Amino acid sequence: MNDPSIETVGMDSLIVRLFDSIDEENMPWMLAADQALREAFGEALIDLVPSYTTLLVHYDIECLDLQAARARVSDALKGLTPATSGEGQRHVIPVWYDVSVGPELERIAERLGVSPEEVSARHCARDYSVFALGFAPGYAFMGRLDDELATPRLKTPRQKVAAGSVAIAERQTAVYPTLSPGGWNIVGRTAVALFGRDREGYSLFRPGDKVRFEAITREAFIEQGGDPTPLAERGDTPTEAQT
Repeated sequence: MNDPSIETVGMDSLIVRLFDSIDEENMPWMLAADQALREAFGEALIDLVPSYTTLLVHYDIECLDLQAARARVSDALKGLTPATSGEGQRHVIPVWYDVSVGPELERIAERLGVSPEEVSARHCARDYSVFALGFAPGYAFMGRLDDELATPRLKTPRQKVAAGSVAIAERQTAVYPTLSPGGWNIVGRTAVALFGRDREGYSLFRPGDKVRFEAITREAFIEQGGDPTPLAERGDTPTEAQT
């Protein structure tokens, strides 16, 4: 971990930078910093948002001025040691991998000279770290993807991507929690609800969690409450990836 740098962002927020590059080995440090800052700020903390290499600290200016907030960050991170667990919760997400709901599955398979089933097997073969939440509520950026599966984003994003769509882009993977636009390569769909007001924290995933995908049949997907409507019937237009 680098010596933390503290940047002022507006009148009530700070960005704390701990690393210069993205790496799964950052996560124990990011989790430790997250906990230390929450404890240091206490009731003065409005929000704390960890990301790949930084944490955004949003504090109550009626409780702390800028100088006091920066001092709390510095004091909290002195002598910081990585979290002993190195991770948060573990999740297994069942996915129906099929070209009808994952239109890029076949194209990726053709590029690699393997079957779509082999692509899904490779996608399911490792645990992924949740690096950050962003883009949309409950949308978790996860990595790192197998080098051979890494695929550029689409040249033209789709206007509609179904909730539960499992996607990859470069060496990251994600699940679209709600119907939204999107430019990642769709390879399957899950019936698991990732975001909801009835869930503590709203999002199923948090930075530091570990996620593994598990291939299931169409029948199992439907039994779990999944919608098997093909993307093409939703008005989505297949597009090619960037070169």
